[in-house]
Amino acid sequence: MVWPSRCHTPTTMTAEGKDAQRVIIAVDGPAASGKSTTAREVARRLRFLHLESGAFYRAITFALLADGVPEATWEGLRPEELDRFRIRGARGEHNGVQISVGDQTVDQELRTQEVNDHVSHVARIPAVRTWLLQRLRDLAGREDVVSDGRDIGTVVFPDADVKVFLVADPEVRARRRLAERDIHQPDRDTLLQEIGRLLERDRIDSEREVAPLKKAVDAVKVDTTSLTFDEQVDAILELARGRLAAGRA
Repeated sequence: MVWPSRCHTPTTMTAEGKDAQRVIIAVDGPAASGKSTTAREVARRLRFLHLESGAFYRAITFALLADGVPEATWEGLRPEELDRFRIRGARGEHNGVQISVGDQTVDQELRTQEVNDHVSHVARIPAVRTWLLQRLRDLAGREDVVSDGRDIGTVVFPDADVKVFLVADPEVRARRRLAERDIHQPDRDTLLQEIGRLLERDRIDSEREVAPLKKAVDAVKVDTTSLTFDEQVDAILELARGRLAAGRA
């Protein structure tokens, strides 16, 4: 069964980032917990827009690295300085957002190890978060969305209709991240190194002063360690349909 997207008349976004009409499903969790792929499939089945906040942070990271901006100067960036990179998001194929940096459409460029190594730093920069927050809210103001990230339910859309917090065992997360780089049978050292990177990323994201990674009080935790992909998608769909049906009633 597909839950059809609702037809709305445009309304004005509130300060919290959600208007009175649009439906927002927030999916948060640490790196490689499965939030992006799961949120993408949930959005496809619901015919909502998939809004991946992490892709925008990666796009900013990619732009800073490609432009040769010294990392030591990143903390001093102002929101308006990021405008020169002309980072844009527009509806693309398969209910997703296509991101461009300048005249270049970017996708795999955002998944390189260099971007992986720097994106956590970029996500801690107040100017970056200020610059991106309104852009995410603007996109969500146009249609129903499933949005994923690390602070979607706590900061970006605190009044989202449905909030989910995905978790998974560190080894499972590490294997998923390595598989993204076509390493499907890693040796023990490679696996342990990746686990270490993820745990360090968790520490940094959880301890940062600005919008730290944490579960929203009203979010439902879903452990994907032993779930198949379809099972974790179905779990969120069941929750979403129940909440939306109750809201309509």
